[in-house]
Amino acid sequence: MNKKILISTGGSGGHVIPATIIYKHLEGNFDVSMTSDFRGVKFLNKDEYNLKIFNVRQISKNLLTMPFDFFLMIISIFKSISFLRKNKIDTLVSTGGYMSLPLCVGAKILNIKLLLFEPNMILGRSNKFFIGYCQKIFCYSNNVKKFPIKFKNKIKVIPALLRKNFYDKRDNNNTIDTINLLIIGGSQGAKIFDDLVKNTIIELSKKYKLKIYQQTSPINFESFKKTYENNNINCELFNFNNDVINFMQKTDLCITRAGASTLAELNFTEIPYLVIPLPTAKDNHQFENANFYNKLGFNWLLNQEEIDEKILLDKLINIIDNKEEYLAKKKNMKDFNYENTWNNINLKIISVINEN
Repeated sequence: MNKKILISTGGSGGHVIPATIIYKHLEGNFDVSMTSDFRGVKFLNKDEYNLKIFNVRQISKNLLTMPFDFFLMIISIFKSISFLRKNKIDTLVSTGGYMSLPLCVGAKILNIKLLLFEPNMILGRSNKFFIGYCQKIFCYSNNVKKFPIKFKNKIKVIPALLRKNFYDKRDNNNTIDTINLLIIGGSQGAKIFDDLVKNTIIELSKKYKLKIYQQTSPINFESFKKTYENNNINCELFNFNNDVINFMQKTDLCITRAGASTLAELNFTEIPYLVIPLPTAKDNHQFENANFYNKLGFNWLLNQEEIDEKILLDKLINIIDNKEEYLAKKKNMKDFNYENTWNNINLKIISVINEN
């Protein structure tokens, strides 16, 4: 009889996308299901997954509503216990976030095997809370910051999780002679990418011939398209639900936030990138992600709070003109990726699932 595996996710694309990848790795070998809150559903094709909506309200810092939020969390824990027991779940895999908290508590109460996933280079708060109870935690490095030394033996290092179509389409031999520039703002949006970056691109177009692929909210499409056309810039706009691999395959250079999934995809497709971490990200995890790969020689790192249009423009000109450094970054990525195959990751995840 196949083991019953439940994957708990929700919230942003940074939680949901890895959950869908883990699901695909496990579905051929186990009886797999998934839970998500309402926010996470927009990143899912519900027909592809055995999905149950598990909406969890975050406990706020407002003293007036905190008792009510706490009461709702207790109810969610009891519902989680009932759900886990009714569905005879053998293993719970959590991709982090407060939406997984009730199910993780339920797994602990029922003595169900708990596996955690931490794609960032700093341990998330939810994962830190459950690290003592879990059997293993999947990470991309042994050097995750704020990780308790006494639990280091629980880390299972795996190559970065990527959707399977990245392996099927891995072919990027572009050179920077023709500048195809990809701009990715992240699933939660980024106003700096809608204003500062756009204005910088207009100035950059006076020096180079550009083709812009820009991710933005559909409400911006008309104004962006008009602005770019008025400046004779060839552009293609797309939203956060589009398959970004189709644009990465056409790209020479990227300007991006520092979500773990996005950086993993850029690294794998060997696209050097200028990274501007979201300064408000919890525990500054986007900076830690970007800095980890910066030290490996994959990217150029800028602090959002220290840049303006001139600084960004000068940096992009320097990147484009310095082809030797650009090509060195592509080679660093290629050398780093040799172990990242679908089968290699598949074997690592399944071996952990099958451990007693």
